[in-house]
Amino acid sequence: MSFEFVALLAVFVVIFIFTAVKSVPQGHNWTVERFGKFTQLLTPGLHIIIPFVDAIGRKVIVMEQVLDITPQEVISADNAMVTADAVCFYQVLDAAKASYEVNNLAHAMQNLVMTNIRAVVGSMELDAMLSNRDVINTSLLMKVDEATSPWGVKVTRIEIRDITPPRDLIDAMANQMKAEREKRAQILRAEGEREAAIKVAEGEKRAQILKAEGLRESAFLEAEAREREAEAEARATELVSEAIAKGDPQAINYFVAQKYVDALGQIASANNSKVVLMPLEASSVIGAIGGISELIKAAKQN
Repeated sequence: MSFEFVALLAVFVVIFIFTAVKSVPQGHNWTVERFGKFTQLLTPGLHIIIPFVDAIGRKVIVMEQVLDITPQEVISADNAMVTADAVCFYQVLDAAKASYEVNNLAHAMQNLVMTNIRAVVGSMELDAMLSNRDVINTSLLMKVDEATSPWGVKVTRIEIRDITPPRDLIDAMANQMKAEREKRAQILRAEGEREAAIKVAEGEKRAQILKAEGLRESAFLEAEAREREAEAEARATELVSEAIAKGDPQAINYFVAQKYVDALGQIASANNSKVVLMPLEASSVIGAIGGISELIKAAKQN
């Protein structure tokens, strides 16, 4: 056996091993084509294929991938021009379908997502578009996932990354928001002032009611006191009249002394009376007071 033959055989063996033995890394699936036709799918691990007959077709990543969606202009239902972009998360579940059911999977999915963004976002008014991103994301996910299912792809999430109105529209929205907040602040301030005025009026009303009730109660008590005093006066007059009718002169002294005492009390209580001249005889007053004591003793004996 010549050296040339051995070298040729070694080269043949190396080529044979290189073309027959295939090692698929984790997270990938490879397709095998025989004369250009798909025959089998190689999963992660070591595989042997028929050299010079079978060949590796497509190398597909089966891990979850992220697809950046190019920003695009969208016209809303109320004719507002906005710029929207998104990210799409997907995973290839069937490498054979992803390889042979669609040409350039990533490009096809990007165009599909962009088309659906225009359809979903363009059907909404600007305010709803800006405040309902979850609704937009859910609607996009359902539509795109359904459309990519024949390609062996599972779309796990679609997130609208940004919706940007034009500069003049942003300024108008900011002015509108500012006006709305000022309006609410004025309303709240007016409501606060109204509540405060109501509370003050209710307080004044309550104070007046309490004051009127106090005056009424005071007048009632004064009237009752005067009534009691009048009754006492009438009773005293009756007793004195009976005493006079019985010929008791001390009863008259009682009245006289009582009037003296009342008059002295009024004069002494006057604010501008520092010196009081009393043109009366002290013995009369003492006699009257003595008459009172005699009258009281007589009343006790009776």
